Amino acid sequence: MPRTDTYRQRLWEHALGCFGYVTTQDAIDLEIPPGELPKLAEHGGLEHVAYGLYRFGQMPRAQLDQYAEAVLRVGRDAHLTGDTVLALHELLPLAPRHVRVGVNRRTRARFPKWLDVRQEKVPDADITIYDGIPSTTVARALVECKPYVMRTRLLEAARVAREKGLLTRLEEQEVLEELSETG
Repeated sequence: MPRTDTYRQRLWEHALGCFGYVTTQDAIDLEIPPGELPKLAEHGGLEHVAYGLYRFGQMPRAQLDQYAEAVLRVGRDAHLTGDTVLALHELLPLAPRHVRVGVNRRTRARFPKWLDVRQEKVPDADITIYDGIPSTTVARALVECKPYVMRTRLLEAARVAREKGLLTRLEEQEVLEELSETG
């Protein structure tokens, strides 16, 4: 039996769980020809954000949109890293100037100035999903920030993260030990 829904409807339903964003890969996964995305953008159904990335303009903006967009711009295997993970959870008093995204492969794409892309190998155990956005764990992010965030701020962030349920008691202990080491 043929489908009666439209490409736009299928993309919209998908975008509801993705901060309003859809990618070329999403279209392929939804059995929609990727060439339909530029057509929808041309006729006002979608906004072209970056190569292979579109957003429904009617979708209200949310606080985490920029983080989701950053990971989607970089593509597969991308994840938030470092102080950006702490900012995502409001664990630092100030938001970083750049959204830091890690990826385990080399990328040659050009990104906006607000996006800092780093090639890094992160074990699968240190990658998780927060609010639908791939990220390193809070424990890893706290330790990654040791060289460039004041120790007192990281200790306070670890305490708050534990209160918010973002760290287990054991993880908090390990992070505190790591932050206490000099080096």
